[in-house]
Amino acid sequence: MENEQTLIDRMRAKLPPVALLIGFTVASIEPGKVVVELEADERHTNPMGTLHGGILCDIADAAMGIAHASLLQPGETFTTLELKINFLKPVWKSKLRAIGHVVKPGRTISLVECDVLDEQDKLVARASSTCMTLRDEQAKNR
Repeated sequence: MENEQTLIDRMRAKLPPVALLIGFTVASIEPGKVVVELEADERHTNPMGTLHGGILCDIADAAMGIAHASLLQPGETFTTLELKINFLKPVWKSKLRAIGHVVKPGRTISLVECDVLDEQDKLVARASSTCMTLRDEQAKNR
């Protein structure tokens, strides 16, 4: 298995364009675990003035997806089959941390979870995702 620094460099190099659009970064990566950070501010609000739920979904989805991808072998890719999120606390402005980790890695289907915490380490949202690893013909052009 590649060393941790090589893994971090490879995963950071593959950040999706949505990371730039929304403004999140990858703070740390280790096999099966990722921390994504976002400075939530006025740009991310809904009509009520609180953080838009879609932004929470984006950072949770990114953390879970990168956590799952960190365990893939060369030539493998993946797709998300299902994503669920519970919104637990409103946010206005805060530095958020989305901590994604693989709960049950599988050869084809894996379960991944994410806790989104605010600056006071209070739980803002909890998400779970089912990811499917793709190989061979399924992985082509992805």
